[in-house]
Amino acid sequence: MPTYEDEYKRIEKFVNLVCRTLLFPKRVDLRGVENFVLEGPNIIVGNHIGSHKDVAILLRYVPRMIFFTANKMIFNRREASELVLRHLHRHMGKFGGFVHLLFNPLYSYMVDFVSGHAAKIGTIPVDIYGSKRESIFKCQDHLREGRAVIALQGRGRVHPRDPNPYVKSFRRGVSIMAYNLYKEEGLSVPVTPLSLFGTHIMWGVPGRIKVNVGQPLRIRDFWGGGEVETVERFRAALEGRVSGLLYESLSW
Repeated sequence: MPTYEDEYKRIEKFVNLVCRTLLFPKRVDLRGVENFVLEGPNIIVGNHIGSHKDVAILLRYVPRMIFFTANKMIFNRREASELVLRHLHRHMGKFGGFVHLLFNPLYSYMVDFVSGHAAKIGTIPVDIYGSKRESIFKCQDHLREGRAVIALQGRGRVHPRDPNPYVKSFRRGVSIMAYNLYKEEGLSVPVTPLSLFGTHIMWGVPGRIKVNVGQPLRIRDFWGGGEVETVERFRAALEGRVSGLLYESLSW
């Protein structure tokens, strides 16, 4: 039976083409590439402000096979098409419906490709509106296999009313995964913080995307005071580090 890596190699060139299309005509400024973990279990955590463009950035620039949780709706052609329409309405209002109708043949092709090949590019289907335990357990299984798991924080857009519009408050999932694996199996998973800025700018509009990668953090360095305190301490450290990387990138 073909592995995920075997399946990905078959469509890698086309995936790169799609990613370049999704990022057109923006310029990417990536710094800290030496901080990526090249082998063994790894969690890459970052802010999520650019919907599909964030995913395209990671697929293009992380120098290894990556696995990320994805809304299970994208694995169904009809539901995936509904997601595209919602995205257009959010950014373009009622005009988004007209754009969806006008470019429906292109969107239909893209939706068919994504829903038919999502599993092959390293996605872990989860119900984003259901229990988070399922997502955590599936990710832990991939980490045990020595894979790199992506855990972006947010809903794929800027939140103007939040204290930090570009870095939404982190959830506890990543910290819980790291805690479980270290306590139960002694597996110290490096968690790589990463910030994204510029992916929130609409497709087709020229701009500069800034990607800042920090050195990995490990939960063992934040251990103490029981599970709740350790998990919260690590969660806050990851959120603070990603925020710091973002502010740092604004000075480039």
